Amino acid sequence: MAVISLEERRLKDREFNPRSSPYAPWMHIDLLLVLAAAGLAAIGIAAIYSTTRGRDPENFDSFFLERQSLFAVAGALFMIFAAWFPYQELAKFAVAIYGVGILALIVVLGPLGEEVNGARSWFRFGDFQLQPSEFHKLAIIVAVAYFLSRYEDHLSAPRVFFAVGIVAWPGLLVLLQPDVGTAIIYVFIGFVLLLIGGIRFRQVIGIALIVVTVVALMINSNMLEEYQTNRLRTFVDPTTGITDAAFQQRQAQIAIGNGGVSGKGYGEGSQTLSGLVPQQHTDFIFTVIGEEFGFVGSAATLGLYALLLLRILQAARLAKDRFGALICSGVFAMILFQMFEAVGMTLGITPITGIPLPLVSYGGSSAIATLIGLGLVLNVRMRRFV
Repeated sequence: MAVISLEERRLKDREFNPRSSPYAPWMHIDLLLVLAAAGLAAIGIAAIYSTTRGRDPENFDSFFLERQSLFAVAGALFMIFAAWFPYQELAKFAVAIYGVGILALIVVLGPLGEEVNGARSWFRFGDFQLQPSEFHKLAIIVAVAYFLSRYEDHLSAPRVFFAVGIVAWPGLLVLLQPDVGTAIIYVFIGFVLLLIGGIRFRQVIGIALIVVTVVALMINSNMLEEYQTNRLRTFVDPTTGITDAAFQQRQAQIAIGNGGVSGKGYGEGSQTLSGLVPQQHTDFIFTVIGEEFGFVGSAATLGLYALLLLRILQAARLAKDRFGALICSGVFAMILFQMFEAVGMTLGITPITGIPLPLVSYGGSSAIATLIGLGLVLNVRMRRFV
């Protein structure tokens, strides 16, 4: 019988120990998170087909359906890469990632940027468009998480305001596009990360006062476009009857109300078939779900979001270090706010901001950025033992 030395036994045990194997991280992948994300993406593709096929399914333009399917596949590949690349290594590139993002936000304001729906937020590459502000959400998450993890026990007032600056500069650049919705997302992500990072109560008050002051100055200046001002007025007083904003919100509420408990049936929504809800395949995609699948379908969709968010929170709790926990918290804040705002504006409980419903609304930049964020969450969870 062959004699195995102690060192050989250790090497053999290490080879078959899943926590020591180089492939160990993939053995701890969160399948529930992946399934929730896939379910939401599938709901989005189905809803986009319903709202873009029109009254004649045999002769519909498959452009949006094909594009969103392509975005979902591309996003899945990016998610796999984001999960594969060790997240601890991101700390080395945090400054570079943030800097490239800032540069893109500056360049898009110039001649290379393309204006869509009143906002110069896009780059065009042939038949495709790219919205850098969507990807900069992730840059902010990584940069703020890196900064706060470095100064865990020494978060002085100057450092807090430096972290605020990390969020404020891209926020101001996005406001110049102007894209108020994305700027608000930046602020919410930064605020959540700072709260989790351990800022003091008086610092919270100071930041809140700054935000309120900036918002007040924006409203009383010429920075906002007329349609954005109209959206705020419509939210404050829905009876004002301000053209497009009031019409859009009213039609969205009618669509949701039409659905009742079980919905009118897939492809049978009257508001959807008549095309009365503007931007229904993007900002108001939830109206398709509400009208065609009713309360049951809406609750199921929100249930998938709840599952997704709970898995992200668990990943943050299980993270082996502060950097990983903050990354997960940032992705949680990003998805939570977008979901709440996108659903809320269809119900009339939040202002219309043009924020897409994550993974469901049509749009490549939003879908891919969200899936990359989820890839980072998987990354953190998978490497909790490595």
